[in-house]
Amino acid sequence: MKIQKIVSGVICTTLLFTGLAGCGSKSTTQNTEKPESLSFWYYEEDDSGQAQAWHKAAEIFEKKTGVKINFEKKSFTQIAQNGSQFLNSDEAPDLMESNRGNGSAGVLSTMGLLTDLGPYVEQYGWDSKVQGANAAVAKYDENGVMNGDTWYGMTSYAEFQRVYYNQDLFDKYGLKIPTTLQEFEDVCDAFLAQGVTPIAADAQEYGVLWLWWQLVSQKADQKFMDAWHLYKGDIDWNSGALTYATDKINDWIKKGYISKNATGMKAEDTTQAFIKGEYPIYQTGTWNQGRFAKQVKNFNWTAHVLPESKFAEGCAGNLLVIPERSKNHDLSAQFIDTVLSDEVQNYLGNAGGIPVAGQLESITDEKSKDMIAEYDSFAKDGKLSYYPDYPASSLTDAIPAALQELVNGTADAHQTLQSIRDAYDSGIKEMGIK
Repeated sequence: MKIQKIVSGVICTTLLFTGLAGCGSKSTTQNTEKPESLSFWYYEEDDSGQAQAWHKAAEIFEKKTGVKINFEKKSFTQIAQNGSQFLNSDEAPDLMESNRGNGSAGVLSTMGLLTDLGPYVEQYGWDSKVQGANAAVAKYDENGVMNGDTWYGMTSYAEFQRVYYNQDLFDKYGLKIPTTLQEFEDVCDAFLAQGVTPIAADAQEYGVLWLWWQLVSQKADQKFMDAWHLYKGDIDWNSGALTYATDKINDWIKKGYISKNATGMKAEDTTQAFIKGEYPIYQTGTWNQGRFAKQVKNFNWTAHVLPESKFAEGCAGNLLVIPERSKNHDLSAQFIDTVLSDEVQNYLGNAGGIPVAGQLESITDEKSKDMIAEYDSFAKDGKLSYYPDYPASSLTDAIPAALQELVNGTADAHQTLQSIRDAYDSGIKEMGIK
């Protein structure tokens, strides 16, 4: 059964009440005259490497074509929860940043809301630049499952979860950056002994979720990842990876490695707290590395994937998609091609991002080179674990909610894992996958 069969039916009902165009409508009359600007919806922080690169591409694009890029910043939630409604209306932008994964871009593709980029991939040769694991999240099959055969988006950067360390706080207490998980826990104990909460992690959004999945990524194998993301076989919910990670998070909460205040914190709260030097340890996405490079002024920092991880949690970055209702398909594709140019990709690398088509020898920033090399060390061997909410759209809210109960102390590790299992099973059932 296709994802579209159930999900699009629900959204169509919503659209009937909002007065928007009928579901699956493809009113795509193209402009015959060159527009003054293209509208581009995005939700990245402007200091992130990818946002800086998109603005750089816009400068080059305008000089070349005379067409401006009108950046319109939205929130992740706005696009995740309401994007389908806007894309199915005359309000659809020319370009949009879309989350990748079966429950996001996959669903939109089955609803006929995204342009098939195959002709542009062939025209510009994008498939020679974006390959392997980086291409997998941009292509979907007829059921909306990633790593399919149709390009519905194009990524321009990659990302993964790294543990960022405040080197000055480590030096202050005579501690070394850990290289094993036991050393990681030892330094957490040492910070606690000094009255310092070690780990910044928000539970109101995705921080604890990402930490939990990175712990899963310490124990999981490829068979587990294929079952989780691609529905290849059944998930063993009593597997060591899932029980280990859930028990470990529970243990860290009880010990105080993660503050109970996490339940009231969002991602921006923890990011700002790390930038201010309030926490020694912060696992976050590399989209924040550009911010740290610009905004951290009063301490030194370093970063690595959580020690002993078999997989790096991450993948190619969010997709640039062209809504089917965009009236400027060709120009929008030309902008994407500008983003994938050597000039912009190398600029991205030096701005704290991970280019998917850059040249490492052209990256001069040492921290950026280290990050790119670490990503490549996992990506080249297919050791990227993606993110745990990709299999179903409902998991983006359901997994953090279950883990928040764990942080609150209103659910134990067993109950938390059972809640995640229930959400996973119901989520993929609602999408018509199984």
